[in-house]
Amino acid sequence: MTEHEDKRVVLGRVSGLFGVRGWIKVFSGTEPREAILEYGDWQLHVRDEWRDVKIETGQRHGKNVIAKLAGIDDRDAAAALMDAEIAIWRRELPETEAGEVYWADLEGLQVRTEAGVELGAVDHLLETGANDVLVVKGERERLVPFIRGQVVKQIDLEQGVLVVDWDPDF
Repeated sequence: MTEHEDKRVVLGRVSGLFGVRGWIKVFSGTEPREAILEYGDWQLHVRDEWRDVKIETGQRHGKNVIAKLAGIDDRDAAAALMDAEIAIWRRELPETEAGEVYWADLEGLQVRTEAGVELGAVDHLLETGANDVLVVKGERERLVPFIRGQVVKQIDLEQGVLVVDWDPDF
């Protein structure tokens, strides 16, 4: 197993409580929202540790996703999970099509310009509506639009490098 496959990928977080029988509301970063329920085993980051949980059942509920976790049977137990990050192992994600990448695969890549100037590493990405944005941390933080072909020229996951057409002073 590669380091890449053995990485946790955060898909969402516990965002609220639903009812009195231990159901939780889930903020999901998957598309569609309810796809987060397709992973039967989650890992929750609760009080500085990761904990494995199983989904008993879940569904989309209006604009939200709700879920019932095994062993969480009342509102108090569910409340203890508030704001916990929900993650799975990277190896559990479906294979990407040619030319596609998951955001999680971009995190940690070294970013350099076409001229070879090192800008730092991808810390995370932001979804802005117009286009996604790479947050690159080096000697300072830079926001670089994730626009393939125009700004992002090359993604080499094997070498851990992302090449951009970007002014290092910007």
